[in-house]
Amino acid sequence: MNYQKLDTALAMALNQVQDPQERTLVVFIHTKPVFGGSGAAAILENLGVSGIAEGKDVFHATLSLNEISKLSEQPWVQYLKLSQKLRLMDRQFNGKSMEI
Repeated sequence: MNYQKLDTALAMALNQVQDPQERTLVVFIHTKPVFGGSGAAAILENLGVSGIAEGKDVFHATLSLNEISKLSEQPWVQYLKLSQKLRLMDRQFNGKSMEI
């Protein structure tokens, strides 16, 4: 596994995985722009990634620990980032509530 290609949240989440074969981690896969001829499309398709197109460089997939490990070793993968739920935060400005 190439840990240099993993964001901190993903690296920490990998430590919590019980079954390395089970697809439990939702990740963003950031690839190099030069995509053709590397076999990258076939690898991503085998992982269940949809919407693969020339020129696209960010993909979304639910992967297992083993799949993340193999993907991190691919030269065309720049980095892998754990997808996290965003929360809407209540903001205050000069004592008054701001709506977003």
